[in-house]
Amino acid sequence: MEKSRPENTDEFWTSERVYIAELYNTETRSDVSLARARVDPGVTTQLHSLSVREVYIILEGTGLMDNGQQEPIAVGPGDHVDIAPGEPQRIKNTGSTPLLLLCLCTPRFTPDSYQALEGDTNYKEDRN
Repeated sequence: MEKSRPENTDEFWTSERVYIAELYNTETRSDVSLARARVDPGVTTQLHSLSVREVYIILEGTGLMDNGQQEPIAVGPGDHVDIAPGEPQRIKNTGSTPLLLLCLCTPRFTPDSYQALEGDTNYKEDRN
């Protein structure tokens, strides 16, 4: 058994139009990462894909999950969305409160695993 604590779990803004708090993402465990995302009301995240599998676990709020290829699906608290590696994805907050979700990635998320499919193609973080 090993206990650890991230150095910084503060939210930061990304070019994906979402606030992220890294809850678990370490080089010593390359097989998994976990982050909390916050999407403000009315915001749609950037259409993108990841080279890793991602599962969204909706904690609070309502949204529309869209892969750009099928009809968007409504999501709310308790829903899980399994996103295959390379599958386009974006989510829109359709409610009047923040949309909060966990993002579980296997293997772990790194900026190199992100590919923007609209606008700026580089993943950027603003931790200020």
